[in-house]
Amino acid sequence: MSKKTWCFPILLLLLSATSIAQKAGSRPSPAKPKLIVGLVIDQMRWDYLYRYTDRYGSNGFKRLLKEGFSCENTMIPYTPTYTAAGHTCVYTGSVPAIHGIVGNSWYDRLSKKYVYCTDDSTVSTVGSTTAAGKMSPNNMWTTTITDELRLSNNFKSKVIGIALKDRGAILPAGHSANAAYWYDDKVGKWISSTHYMTDLPLWVNAFNDKAYPEKYMSSDWNTLLPDFKYDASTTDNKPYESTIKGEETTVFPHQLSQVKKKDRFEAFKTTPFANTYTLDFAKAAIENEGLGKNNVTDFLAVSISATDYVGHAFGPNSIEAEDTYLRLDKDLAEFLTYLDTKMGKGNYLIFLTADHGAAHVPGFLNEHHINGGGIDDKDIEKRLNKAIVEKLGIQKAIDHVINYQVYLQDSLKQNDALKELIIAELKKEPVIQTAVELDKLSEATLPEVQKTRLTNGYTPSRSGDIQFIFKPGYFDWAGRGTTHGLWNPYDSHIPLLFFGWGIKSGKLNRETYMTDIAATIAAMLQIQMPSGCVGHVITEVMK
Repeated sequence: MSKKTWCFPILLLLLSATSIAQKAGSRPSPAKPKLIVGLVIDQMRWDYLYRYTDRYGSNGFKRLLKEGFSCENTMIPYTPTYTAAGHTCVYTGSVPAIHGIVGNSWYDRLSKKYVYCTDDSTVSTVGSTTAAGKMSPNNMWTTTITDELRLSNNFKSKVIGIALKDRGAILPAGHSANAAYWYDDKVGKWISSTHYMTDLPLWVNAFNDKAYPEKYMSSDWNTLLPDFKYDASTTDNKPYESTIKGEETTVFPHQLSQVKKKDRFEAFKTTPFANTYTLDFAKAAIENEGLGKNNVTDFLAVSISATDYVGHAFGPNSIEAEDTYLRLDKDLAEFLTYLDTKMGKGNYLIFLTADHGAAHVPGFLNEHHINGGGIDDKDIEKRLNKAIVEKLGIQKAIDHVINYQVYLQDSLKQNDALKELIIAELKKEPVIQTAVELDKLSEATLPEVQKTRLTNGYTPSRSGDIQFIFKPGYFDWAGRGTTHGLWNPYDSHIPLLFFGWGIKSGKLNRETYMTDIAATIAAMLQIQMPSGCVGHVITEVMK
């Protein structure tokens, strides 16, 4: 046999083996993911990704960072930075000036009413007899990425939104969702509205019948680890922390079992167990709705709300916040393992982000000689009205002070002397940096970042007339706990992680924005961006 004769079969064998090895090693992603899961962690500051890293397990946040892609410098491009606006921005790729959700609540100039973001008097509660279900996405003016997914395939994709908060479930799910479910803290159950359905599915009723909130509240909240391990937090007993509803102290163990029955379901929201409850319900939705089993991509929008309730009450430097994130890390690891098993690795796409961050508790800052504090909006309103009466003789000139904005009576909107007085009085407040007329922002002398974010947050029919800007570390505050809502990095710098289908591992430090999330998902799915999207595709995340 010649050398050429016996070499040829060997060459074929080698080529075949190489081809098989390449196919096995590359494991190309499927054409589309079976399921997209949007995870919004309410009030998650960006630094929480790393603050507790030495105590995070390897399969939760660390897995997302290691195997996924982290946009390390993601900012919210508008103000005020509140829950409803944040969730809407993530899913519309737009800003309040365009999508219309300018806060959790606002004074609507057209209807002359105080409006909650998802209020809808034309629908009814499904799942309880309370008014907690009279909600829909009707106040949102644009489509969402979830709407666009349904539009792209003639509504074959299933879309479901889940959150303790109604606004955290409804706004991400969009106008055309199959369902949105939120928690009714009067009855301790998941509910919905007639915008989506006339009756709860049997599986939701079965989940509610298990009475998980009551079971969780029958035990106390102790720290997951020994006390001395919580060295990333301040000591436990601090006078500037708030209490859980129905409790009298702010320290561990939190005696949830002693909370009176009338307060128990509301108190449950300010515990890490409410996050476990939410993710367990998300798994039940995947199982019972067959998400990921269609020939098209399905979408599950989940918001983790208890982090916000805990954060408001105790602040970023509390043991309660630390323990909540350590427990969430474990829940997240279990959820990812569940998706691996149910969908198969590489067959699902996750993005994880936040709707806003939070400021440090002023009392904590002051302990360490750092400026911080605030003034209550109601006090500002009283002081302004008093000055207006004394100097101009006008009674009740101000309709509302909300969202760091002053709303004037419609008949007084053109009264320049009044607006000049209000701005002058606001500037006298030691905690306020400046104040400007919102319809004259182009003329205001402000740093560009402030001017841009105020402009992006302003819509004439729903916004106030005058915006006041606090000095860094100061905000609308009643003396305990903390809040958010401002342009500052502690409120506007958020995590953004992509993981799974079509995503490479890596990090990006150039500035990206909350508005870029929907644009990036649309590009990956090859579908239209939402109708008000102003974001840009983050090309670096894609394989």
